[in-house]
Amino acid sequence: MINTAVPHLAQEYEQQKKLFENQPAIVQRFLEGQAQSIADALISKTSQVQFTFPDRIQVGQNGTSPIPEAQRKISVGGFLQRDVREPLTQRLNELEGSTDQAIATGAGLLRYATVTHMVHDLLPAGRTVAYRADGDEQIPTIPTGDNAPESAITQASDAIVEDGNEGGRGEVQTPFVPAARKFFLPQWVAFDDKGKLLIGSANEAEAHVKSMQQYVTILHRALSFAPYVMACDEYQQKRYGILGQLVNQGRALANFKTQEIIRKVKERVENQTLNRGLSITLSYFDDQSLEMKTSELEIIPAGRIMFIPAFVVRATRSEQAKAAQDTRLNSSTRRHLLAQLKTLETAFQS
Repeated sequence: MINTAVPHLAQEYEQQKKLFENQPAIVQRFLEGQAQSIADALISKTSQVQFTFPDRIQVGQNGTSPIPEAQRKISVGGFLQRDVREPLTQRLNELEGSTDQAIATGAGLLRYATVTHMVHDLLPAGRTVAYRADGDEQIPTIPTGDNAPESAITQASDAIVEDGNEGGRGEVQTPFVPAARKFFLPQWVAFDDKGKLLIGSANEAEAHVKSMQQYVTILHRALSFAPYVMACDEYQQKRYGILGQLVNQGRALANFKTQEIIRKVKERVENQTLNRGLSITLSYFDDQSLEMKTSELEIIPAGRIMFIPAFVVRATRSEQAKAAQDTRLNSSTRRHLLAQLKTLETAFQS
């Protein structure tokens, strides 16, 4: 994975990393404990956060500098504060600009400890993967794993470990299927490269997509809090791995839902229960916002109108024309949405 951090951010990251590592072990552990509270506030919507500076900080080569007791405890937000993230960031910026070198250094170390905790500790590590882009797309999403035989030794990332204590057994490892092991986090893979559902239901697939979205959210929050974190190799590896998997699986989920719509409509046609109107909510994955979105199609207005497959063809062609001109969509999302609409159209062409 190529690190794309700009030079001044890479330099800042290395400076903070070295400064943190030069702190006494007890100070490092203290900062890490405070960083957990700050990270929780950045991730969850909370109204208030409190953190504390250590009693002294190593600010250079000449030993440590004390932080007065009265200035150690910091509280941000309150009961009337709806979301503490912005004021928290502003407060830490102020502290880093303090004329007191110990406080300024401590604030910088708390920022570093927080993003390190978010990237390294809160996010599960994944497999080493490589993706290729589909055409000219910016996000590589197609796994390029080789066809080499799988190792006879099951690694932690190759299987789900379950408690098998019932009946006196130890831990039970359930290996992921080969299609899942081509991705960064196999435990969140719901579809193979043919669109086949690998797990129990579409609801489980949606839960996997939400888990990956939360993973990306934590990475984005870390980057917003400390832009220099992009110079961290683990950040780059996790960002690359999860983005490709999320877009791939999000699109696969949308494709699966489209096939389910086609199946259900045809089933209702056979049962003659489509003569009182029909609207379709078509799902697609927006790779700019990294979320599932929908396109609403009115096939038959409410009323007693006999269903004709040509109604679906006409509605999807109309929606394709709109999507082709929709400037809110980037080129890859537009192509994905148009493919969904074309699939629906083709299914009802005579």
